[in-house]
Amino acid sequence: MSNMTDFAIKEMDIIGLTDDDEMNGAMRKHILHMVEEFADEGHTGFSASYALSILQKVLAFKPLSPLTGKDSEWMDVADNLYQNTRYSAVFKKGKDGEAYDIDGKVFWDWWTDPVTGEKNKSHYGCFESRVPVIFPYVVPESPIYEYRESK
Repeated sequence: MSNMTDFAIKEMDIIGLTDDDEMNGAMRKHILHMVEEFADEGHTGFSASYALSILQKVLAFKPLSPLTGKDSEWMDVADNLYQNTRYSAVFKKGKDGEAYDIDGKVFWDWWTDPVTGEKNKSHYGCFESRVPVIFPYVVPESPIYEYRESK
């Protein structure tokens, strides 16, 4: 067992990801398998961070290079609505329409738990979550977060 595996086990124990039930047990086993595979590759600090930067993006279905907007990146999904094949949150209406990222903006507001009175942030998306896309488009690491007071 590697130091990385030992570390993963301790951290999963802390957050309660144990094998006490079927779902958590399966997830724990799966994560440990991936950690052990990664550790077996023998990465050093640089190669590990390089591999992780690529893995993090491809596992989240994010492109490794900017979207070009070329015709080959689009598929017609419905009634002249096109979706980018490299990043599924980017759409355009018509072949020459303006492109937009539907996950570009997340709105938030404070929500008060009626039982405890505890305040929490409530996040949501809507039609106004779209942001215009100009090519080449580098998919942002995270959306724009904007406060919007509930009515």
